[in-house]
Amino acid sequence: MINMKKHILLTLGCLTLLAAAAPAGQDQFAASIKQARKEAGLTSAQLDSTLAALNALVGQKKGDLNPAYQAFRQEIPKTQNAARSTSDRYERMTKDRENYFADWQNTIQGINNKSLQKKAQKRLDAASKSYDRVEAALLTAREKFRPFLSDLTDIEKALSQDVTARGVKNMKSVVRSANWNYKFVANAINDALKEMGKMEEALSSEAT
Repeated sequence: MINMKKHILLTLGCLTLLAAAAPAGQDQFAASIKQARKEAGLTSAQLDSTLAALNALVGQKKGDLNPAYQAFRQEIPKTQNAARSTSDRYERMTKDRENYFADWQNTIQGINNKSLQKKAQKRLDAASKSYDRVEAALLTAREKFRPFLSDLTDIEKALSQDVTARGVKNMKSVVRSANWNYKFVANAINDALKEMGKMEEALSSEAT
């Protein structure tokens, strides 16, 4: 009976340790993932908006092409900003990784109850793998943004002095390339969004 009471007290002590040590780091971690997910969502929307403007331009069959061209042009700097945001987020996640997981690991090392320690380690390992997948997806997006942006700026420059039906028709091969490159960027961003959604749910302090 005495041993049972000691075991219960030890378990409660471990839970208190987790509750006291984890929240600060976990809350910061969760906030970072939430912000990264928000940025990725905005990037995804911007990609769709840019591609829609491009395809509207090349798909226009009659009327003045200049308004459609100007609408397309206005999307390019926004997409460039989205690309920079994606690259910056990747760099921050790479830099912050050690801080998040080192603190978490240190907390787990301080748990004496082996059963609780094992469960806590399993949770950390799962979060670490998800973090790796997000990083990989953002890295892919960063790399695939380059050819996509190159296509967009080439189209903009070529049409700047030739906003005509023939000029737009001459862009068809580059437009196909842009649509192709868009898929790689969009898929990578969506992969990151899905994984960050899982992480955000797993790190949430809200009871479900």
